Amino acid sequence: MSVVGVVLAGGEGRRMGGEKAMAELDGTALLLHPLRALAAVTGTQAVVAKRDTRLPALPPGVEVWLEPDTPRHPLTGILHALRAAAGRPVLCCAVDLPRLDPPTLQALLDAGDGREACVVARVAGALEPLCALWRPGALPRLEACAPTPRMRDVVIALGALEVTFADARPFANANAPRDLRRLQSG
Repeated sequence: MSVVGVVLAGGEGRRMGGEKAMAELDGTALLLHPLRALAAVTGTQAVVAKRDTRLPALPPGVEVWLEPDTPRHPLTGILHALRAAAGRPVLCCAVDLPRLDPPTLQALLDAGDGREACVVARVAGALEPLCALWRPGALPRLEACAPTPRMRDVVIALGALEVTFADARPFANANAPRDLRRLQSG
């Protein structure tokens, strides 16, 4: 089955001043950066967002999957993506990872033997649970998780396959305006 590339954009973006998906980096809405990387390695792409999330114009064919209004937690988006994907695996990444690139995402897709519930990135000694491949078999186990667990604890509890990356640049996070200034191409 084909993998669906999903950008998780349902957070409030408080540190960004709201509307994180619309914040611009290099003249492009933040959301479109990881979406482009996903489009290079997946046949179908979707954005998971809340009903009140403001989104930029999306490329043709990209679907918007509206997740429940509460709770505001990444697990809500991942659960919704797995349900909406109708039995297909989902390669999820957070809206605030604008430097993700196709080779990094392809490494997650290529890892393991296809039986793992989750394949997650590890960089600089830390797990990056918002950059992970989630297979349909993870759904019942994720549904049994506490309402707002730490995502690192979730991937550890699932026994996720970890893929270690030496280069941290694709995982540079843009949570606040200062992060956008730091990441701005020059």
